[in-house]
Amino acid sequence: MATTHRDIGIGIVGGGYMGKAHAVAMSAVGAVFETALRPRLAMVCATLEASAERYRAAYGFAASTTDWRALVDAPEVEAVVIASPQATHREIAEAAFARGKPVFCEKPLGRDLDDSRAMVAAAEAAGVVNMTGFNYVRTPATQEAIRLIRAGELGRITWARFEHTEDFLADPEAPATWRCTGRATGCMGDLAPHPINCALALMGPIQSLNATIETVHGTRPGPEGPVEVTNDDHAQMMLRFESGVLGHLYVSRTATGRKMGYAYEIHGTKASIRFDGEDQNALHLYRAEGPEAGRGFTKVLTGPAHPNYAAFCQGPGHGTGYQDQIIIEARDFLRAIETGTSIFPTFRDGMEVNRVVDAAWASSEARAWVDL
Repeated sequence: MATTHRDIGIGIVGGGYMGKAHAVAMSAVGAVFETALRPRLAMVCATLEASAERYRAAYGFAASTTDWRALVDAPEVEAVVIASPQATHREIAEAAFARGKPVFCEKPLGRDLDDSRAMVAAAEAAGVVNMTGFNYVRTPATQEAIRLIRAGELGRITWARFEHTEDFLADPEAPATWRCTGRATGCMGDLAPHPINCALALMGPIQSLNATIETVHGTRPGPEGPVEVTNDDHAQMMLRFESGVLGHLYVSRTATGRKMGYAYEIHGTKASIRFDGEDQNALHLYRAEGPEAGRGFTKVLTGPAHPNYAAFCQGPGHGTGYQDQIIIEARDFLRAIETGTSIFPTFRDGMEVNRVVDAAWASSEARAWVDL
């Protein structure tokens, strides 16, 4: 029997880097996953009229606007994707929920914990589907890692390490940009939410932490001389999960040579796993079994036997990419709307990431362990 399809009008606030990724994902997801809900690109919003119209024409939207309120109010927009700066997230989400419209919001959920709490309260009061955008946890390899952990194949977990390292500000002579001003756009606001979300997904809640947050390059060249950097470049945290397991997390935007260092390593009594985002189609697995002479980490290449891979490609080892992560997110968001049940990571999960970031700042400033 043929699947019944229904169109759903999508409005995207923001047409830049992530706005484009979500527009492409919404255009492709129906064919990739044969979803019951088929997105229709109803409207895109950008700050400038010329940009909004350019995004409309380039991505295939029916309409464009410079007023996000017009997008949220439009009857043809049935679900809202927020891909604008985090300072705008709360107001847009609250307006959409007031109209009963599902919301997908890019990370970090709010500009701070207060924003995130308000957004969670609005979502739950409205009883409307909500999701926070953490795409990296959706690679087939990481979904397989989650399956292995939950199935007990690693045995009792004894330690875990997480990182997100990049080098786009590694050069001290790189000119100052908007990323160098304000806590929200520092490393803890920009990169840290991703490995924190990964740690929560793989290991569960964090009980306490001890963090050190630093600025590596205090000034950068500006058009009229040195410019002070007012936010953080890197941070490290010692973690204690509620399960009792110890862990470590490191984030950096000054890690020379690292381009997409979204990585983790988890040790168990029966097996261990390693993953690196620069090789996102492989999961390294060590099983503590058989003769010692024959043991070692095995590079497991993802393929149709792993979660969500087969929808993209029938060939093992051929691989999925960054855009495919966003398409998987779109599938999950549409499925949540179809069933009326929010799917991880919800706004509450996004708020939990904000809570960990807040605790890390408190720990670094007090130079002490902080309980969550």
